[in-house]
Amino acid sequence: MKAAVRPDDGGRRIGSASDFGGWIVEQSAAELAGPFTFVVGTDGVLRLAPRRSEHVACAGGDMVLSAGEISFVREADRWTVSEISNQSTGYCPDVASWAEVARALDSVGLRRPSGFTHEVVFRRCPDCQEHNIVREDDFVCVFCGSDLPATWNVDPTA
Repeated sequence: MKAAVRPDDGGRRIGSASDFGGWIVEQSAAELAGPFTFVVGTDGVLRLAPRRSEHVACAGGDMVLSAGEISFVREADRWTVSEISNQSTGYCPDVASWAEVARALDSVGLRRPSGFTHEVVFRRCPDCQEHNIVREDDFVCVFCGSDLPATWNVDPTA
């Protein structure tokens, strides 16, 4: 997937309240009704792209601190994050990556929840190496039936 990323594919860099304000007014009502793709780059800066965008493309093919989907709602005089998840099968971020997301959102001045509103637990099977989404605390590989580790082990550099 990374090989298909072109230099102009990256999401919009949102490093300030002004950046967000300029980006949000460009979004149609239809786009605002659904979630957007987001990543937090290794520089700690939020990047946003349309939901149909791949996370790897949103990041310009680079490594990230977190990734997922994000929705916004206008409350009184400012924008708020209404829903946010770490759902990204391209990066499979740990739920602990919330701290990086919170810092990025705070630096832009966006109100936010205290954590992901929908947490996705990712694990790589040590036997078959497939990536799994753990549901209902069932840490068993859906591909080969092996036990999955209790701690996050999806290192995209491995």
